[in-house]
Amino acid sequence: MTDDIRLDHLRGIVMRAPGISATTPFYTEQWGLNVAHAEDGITYLHGTGAQPFIYGLKDDTTYGIEYIHFGMPDRAGVDALFRHLQNKGADLRSAPSDLDGPFGGYGFEVADPDHRRLRISADVALRQADDVHAYPRKISHVVLNSPDMDGVQKWYEEMLGFRTSDYSADQMVFLRCGSDHHAIALVRSQYPSVNHVAFEMPGIDSFMRGIGRMKQKGQVPSWGPGRHGPGNNPFAYFVSPSGFVIEFTSEVQQIDEATHEPKVWSREDPEAMDQWMTAGPPTPAQRAVMAGRPDPGFPKGE
Repeated sequence: MTDDIRLDHLRGIVMRAPGISATTPFYTEQWGLNVAHAEDGITYLHGTGAQPFIYGLKDDTTYGIEYIHFGMPDRAGVDALFRHLQNKGADLRSAPSDLDGPFGGYGFEVADPDHRRLRISADVALRQADDVHAYPRKISHVVLNSPDMDGVQKWYEEMLGFRTSDYSADQMVFLRCGSDHHAIALVRSQYPSVNHVAFEMPGIDSFMRGIGRMKQKGQVPSWGPGRHGPGNNPFAYFVSPSGFVIEFTSEVQQIDEATHEPKVWSREDPEAMDQWMTAGPPTPAQRAVMAGRPDPGFPKGE
């Protein structure tokens, strides 16, 4: 697969849940995001990086993902990827066109095997980045639960050009589209759902200060702080008011495409889960909330 038909980067994600837009103050006053655009039933939030929004809150009757947003460098790349997906028989939901909405852009949507909508775009109007100590810069990665982890992994690799970075035993796979160790990770599970969304801080001091800010506001991590083996990134997980798991992270491993070989990390070795040994294993309650609520996605024809 050539670079012009391979996803370039992760822009962000829009979540949906009953009354989720009313939780905007949690994200602006505690988590550290800012409102980019708001209208009835939906709020878009930006971080300190260049993306016009990284996290969306859409009111809906279902808990789950409205769409995951990926970027391409230009319109030619969008068109090339669309043709590739068309030739592969992908579940395309729209053709490339100018996108409606407050941020413009040119792109299309496709659904993965678990019926999650993926939006792929170029020419989105970027903002002036203003990295601020202890505030989230971008979405680092999205972790998805799937009953067909192997099949979904193959789909992301063959359809969108993702590369496998590492495995956590046979229960989890980390997939990259750029130099970050993973933009998407898949977890073997009973049903499709969102496991968690990770927000990148500018560095380790920002990461720790972000945790401190949350603690000062009465929000303590549900797991962490610690440092993962796969990806070598520090982690601190929290639970949002809508029950979604969100993570602060930073310093994610950068992959050298010429030399990297995927590794299988043991789930029996505590240091593979947390190199610092500060967090310990996730509690049963943490595992339950990361299992998420079943997300039907958007089956074709509905």
